[in-house]
Amino acid sequence: MTIEHHPEEATLAAYAAGRLDLGQRVALATHLAACPRCREWTRAMESVGGAFVEDGPPSAMAEDALDRAFARLDAPAPPPLARPRETPEAPRELPGFVRRYAFGPWRTVAPRVQMRPILLPEDGPTRVFLLKSAPNMRLLQHEHSGLEMTCVLQGGFRHEGGHFGPGDFDFGDDSVSHQPQVDPGEACLCLVAMQGDLRWKGFWGALARPFVRL
Repeated sequence: MTIEHHPEEATLAAYAAGRLDLGQRVALATHLAACPRCREWTRAMESVGGAFVEDGPPSAMAEDALDRAFARLDAPAPPPLARPRETPEAPRELPGFVRRYAFGPWRTVAPRVQMRPILLPEDGPTRVFLLKSAPNMRLLQHEHSGLEMTCVLQGGFRHEGGHFGPGDFDFGDDSVSHQPQVDPGEACLCLVAMQGDLRWKGFWGALARPFVRL
């Protein structure tokens, strides 16, 4: 598997610094699970951040910090947490940590296009879902009202930004207008983390707008 499209370094740096919401972290971590190059870069950024903390000036502790530490040592140990189980029907192309989330049912959002929500344990501005499109499917031209991160799990698609296959990462925002077309021969399965809505363009987009929502 050759990965051609990666997150920008600023996005990876925000991930390493913990500045992304959970939905965006899920998308970035899904790409990192498939991409050694981005994993190495992110680890380097985390090491740099750790060095800054280590070399920084010490901070004063609260007056009762030592008492609270001793109180926690005397407290009974909490019961062991049950290890989350993977969702049996979750696609095997997903990293293991994603398969442990709960999933909603598949639903049709357009002809030959289905989506399945991934139910995250905390609320946030980014919703995460699987998107599955049939071979040769051409989506309508559209823009985004917010950020969209797409990780290709199976199959591939192309649009004005190039061709995207398994492991590739596609980023969209309100400056992007594109019309993805799925490769022939195999359905395309993606993990998508999205804020805002799609803005369908043209005559057919106007007709589809009341019916197609992700």
